[in-house]
Formats: sequence, structure tokens, C-alpha cells
Amino acid sequence: MNKYLDIALEVQEALENRRPVVALESTIISHGMPYPQNVETAIHVEQVIRDYGAVPATVAIIGGRLKCGLTREEIEYLGKKGTDIVKCSRRDIPVAISKKLDGATTVATTMIIANMAGVKIFATGGIGGVHRGAEQTMDISADLEELGQTPIMVVCAGAKAILDLGLTLEYLETKGVPVIGYGTEELPAFYTRRSGFRVDYQLDTPKELAEAFAAQRGSGLHTGMLVANPIPEEYSMDGEAINGAINEAIKEAAEKGIHGKETTPFLLAKVKDITGGDSLEANIQLVYNNAKIAAQTAVELCNL
Repeated sequence: MNKYLDIALEVQEALENRRPVVALESTIISHGMPYPQNVETAIHVEQVIRDYGAVPATVAIIGGRLKCGLTREEIEYLGKKGTDIVKCSRRDIPVAISKKLDGATTVATTMIIANMAGVKIFATGGIGGVHRGAEQTMDISADLEELGQTPIMVVCAGAKAILDLGLTLEYLETKGVPVIGYGTEELPAFYTRRSGFRVDYQLDTPKELAEAFAAQRGSGLHTGMLVANPIPEEYSMDGEAINGAINEAIKEAAEKGIHGKETTPFLLAKVKDITGGDSLEANIQLVYNNAKIAAQTAVELCNL
């Protein structure tokens, strides 16, 4: 057991008894939306996972402790502090621990902590990736590096639509990460169901996902697996409208000199403003949908 890690009792008991567990990130709580909507969403995501037969394990860093599984009070605390909490990726973990800081975990850091605890499946909204213009800026999310070295299944709605999706897929291929379309041959683009880019494989049931992941683990491969689950049809946004909003947000970010880990929160907030809040509702619904598929897959994995 890692001496810096705290596993919630419910999560620990589930792991010891080979019951399904699904990890959740905390950046969506502190940086994804305003209070109290962020807390309400986080609690509801946990309930979706319970409804489909698994135990939720929301991940964060609190007072320098790596947490796998949070109490309601801890979720409330993160939600109220919001963007005052450090957004923690892999590079931030040592100082967050040594300085006893609070940290909201990104996809990469959630994967690390979940893997320490023994949780195999993680549900999120969308992963980070290669940013548009990365050939000049070299702005590539640490999420991709983590997928290349940490054996966790990540269920998402594709890469965030603010990214260069084609280059993101190329990067994942280089890292040996299989990109699985859940019921689709095409990579979903977060707010929309289609991107024009093909995934590596299409699988159509949670049992198939579990079998593929078990084969990956059993064969000694230490990469992650990315499952791209399209946003439900009724919440999918118009592709032309959302891309127009994204292009406008990217232009403003460049004009303001915003870069690094501040880029994604700025762009998502700007797109929300431009779309009149429609993008936030879409974001919430796709997270619920991913939690459902992740829980169903976790159950099937335990049944193998």
C-alpha cells in the first residue's frame, strides 16, 4: 500500500471482495462547473454507478493525501473551493503531497491513483489530447502519456472537441493505446457523436469491453485502453455550431496569451458562454452516460 494513499472503506471492501468499482475524477467538480451544480452532478454520477451495480470511487488530493473514494463532505468541500484548488496532473503530485495541498485530479492523475488502489475502470467526460496548433506550441496533454503507461480502462465521450482529434488518435497509436468505439466505428467528438475519424475497433456490449480489457491485462500489456462512448443522441449538439464556438474560444485564448493547464478550463467556459449553457448540459449528460457504461463493464469484468 502506498503510504500517501487513503482508500475509502467502501471502496476497499469492494476491492477485497472482488466487487466492481469505477473511479471518477475531481477536476470536473472544482473546475468543470459552478457551485452547487458541480456537487449535485458529482453526487448524481456516483448514484448512476451504484444504480448499475458498481461502487463509485471519486479521486482527489486533500491535505496532501491521495484519496480513492470521497465522502459527501469532501465532495462538497471541493465544490465550494472550486478553482481555488490546484488542478493536479502527474507533475503536480509530489509538491501537492509534500506541501499538503488540495488537488483536483485530471484524467492522468485519476488514472495514477486508481491504479495504486487497484481500481481498473475509470469514467470521465472527455480526455485531453493534442491541442490545435501543437506543431508550434507542443501542447499535448499528459492524459495521453498516462494512457500509454498505466493499465486503466478509461470510458469517455472521445477527446475534448477543442483538440486536434486526428493528431490525438495518431499519438495514441504511437503509444500503443487501443481506441475502442462503443457501438460506433467513428470517434465521437465530445459534444457531438461524430468526428470523421475512425476508431481502431468497434465493440457493442459491456461484456465485449470487459473481455478485451481482461485480454490486455492478462497478456502483460501495461498500456491503458480508451473506450469512446458517444453522447446520447438527444443531447448531441450541432457540429457546425459547436465548432464555430470552439474556433471563437481558441482565438480569444490566443489573444489573451492563455496556455498550459489553464487552456482547457478557459476554452470550455468560453464555449459554454457562447452556446448559452447548452454545452454544459451536454457535458453533464455525457458524463452520466459514460458512468453507466463504465459500471456495466466493471460488473462484467468481475464476472469473468
